[in-house]
Amino acid sequence: MATDLAKFAKDNGVKYFMISFTDLFGGQRAKLVPARAIADMQEDGAGFAGFATWLDLTPAHPDMLAVPDPEAVIILPWNKEIAWVPANCVMEDQPVEQAPRNVLCRLIDEAAAEGMHVKTGIEAEFFLLTPEGDQISDPYDTAAKPCYDQQAFMRRLDVIREISDHMLELGWNPYQNDHEDANGQWEMNWDFDDALKTADKHSFFKFMAKCVAEKHGFRATFMPKPIEGLTGNGCHAHISVWDAPGDKSKTNVFAGEGEGQTGEVGLSERGKHFLGGIMKHASALAAITNPTVNSYKRINAPRTTSGATWAPNTVTWTGNNRTHMVRVPGPGRFELRLPDGAANPYLLQAVIIAAGLSGIRSKADPGKRHDIDMYAEGHTITDAPKLPLNMLDALRAYDSDSGLKDAMGAEFSAAYLKMKRQEWNDFTSHFSSWEKANTLDI
Repeated sequence: MATDLAKFAKDNGVKYFMISFTDLFGGQRAKLVPARAIADMQEDGAGFAGFATWLDLTPAHPDMLAVPDPEAVIILPWNKEIAWVPANCVMEDQPVEQAPRNVLCRLIDEAAAEGMHVKTGIEAEFFLLTPEGDQISDPYDTAAKPCYDQQAFMRRLDVIREISDHMLELGWNPYQNDHEDANGQWEMNWDFDDALKTADKHSFFKFMAKCVAEKHGFRATFMPKPIEGLTGNGCHAHISVWDAPGDKSKTNVFAGEGEGQTGEVGLSERGKHFLGGIMKHASALAAITNPTVNSYKRINAPRTTSGATWAPNTVTWTGNNRTHMVRVPGPGRFELRLPDGAANPYLLQAVIIAAGLSGIRSKADPGKRHDIDMYAEGHTITDAPKLPLNMLDALRAYDSDSGLKDAMGAEFSAAYLKMKRQEWNDFTSHFSSWEKANTLDI
């Protein structure tokens, strides 16, 4: 039986609900609804002008209604009179096909129809900066190898511990937090879950991290490459497929006796073909997993001050080796290291499922496993595609990949490509200080 949000509010002392949806650019949009009005909103949705957000709609479109998903409601741990609830977008009683959460829900249903339930965990990386966003918040965090720096951790313990305490309270089972490879950078991990639940948690985590950081006088950013010369913000995804959703799952269908090089590292034949889909669509995938101009400063970056970018630039896979696009760290799952912090939480999960389903349906082969250090010996691999060099190349790759476009949905793909091309054109019309510095006197 679906959760009655009005009763939920009464039972938990909730006075307001934030009905939230995520647009094509990953922006989180919300309305604050008093608990007294939530019964009508639960049935009919909260009204939005879609054109006022990053969706491909016009001012002439009718109201877009964000219908809350009551099973995903979360009470804000730092303000228990408010509950956040993600919503699915509807217009004239029909799902808005371009809305990211709707895209993901449809693909989850497609996978379920074939007996597959995708579970994922993500590694959310972010920087804590000054409020202006122009430098890291800790002036003493200057080590050349700052990863796991214990003393730097203690200087930001209040922020990281508060976020971790909130996740513990929410039952997410966070299991580790660390200072990451860049000065001022952090990573926080919680248990893997069904793809939709992971997407909702990912969306809420970004909101929560920003709120807690602001409370302490800092600014949390998931920007892929916020500081030149330092490691960027990745959002690695760990992927497995099971026989049933949630607690009903008993069998990991990626685990088992597989053949060839994928079998050697613990992937079943279905796991092999799912991985094959990821590899087959990798260049197009980047348009979704690396969605900003800045994203390509991370995956095509020169060596950082720590000695490595920890990001791929070539479409290769391996065993337990962090220098490739895909790593298989153990039996029954693999890690996609391509996505960055700007990835839309819902579209990230959706495109993983879309590419994986494509691979299983076509029995795609992921190709040869490479076990070399890609940072030192990557130049020796001449037969593997390079990842896109910039956002425009990624959008062209996505537009050329009819299989992935169709899987993500024709309406979504058209809207996404249109709006991202507009973003690229806006970027190219911008004049940078670099241009003046290098061409003013030519």
